Amino acid sequence: MDTHSRSLAKAISWRVTGSIDTMVLSFLITGSIKFAAAIGLTEVMTKSLLYYLHERAWLKIPFGREAGSSAGQPGLSPADVYRPETGA
Repeated sequence: MDTHSRSLAKAISWRVTGSIDTMVLSFLITGSIKFAAAIGLTEVMTKSLLYYLHERAWLKIPFGREAGSSAGQPGLSPADVYRPETGA
């Protein structure tokens, strides 16, 4: 399972990338560096928080996880897995 600090670091790195994109597009549309920066700085704060909360919520959802991939999460133990070579 990811730690809170890892989820936060991922959120920050993704938001920097996304915010640069948003600021460039805002500048191309508005022609105003000041307006583009204001949009980008506002967006980095709100979307970082939303991404962090989204990541933490998905850690509670077992959908798509392989058995035993996360400690403390429900799933199959190695003893529960059928082994065709042994018939067990």
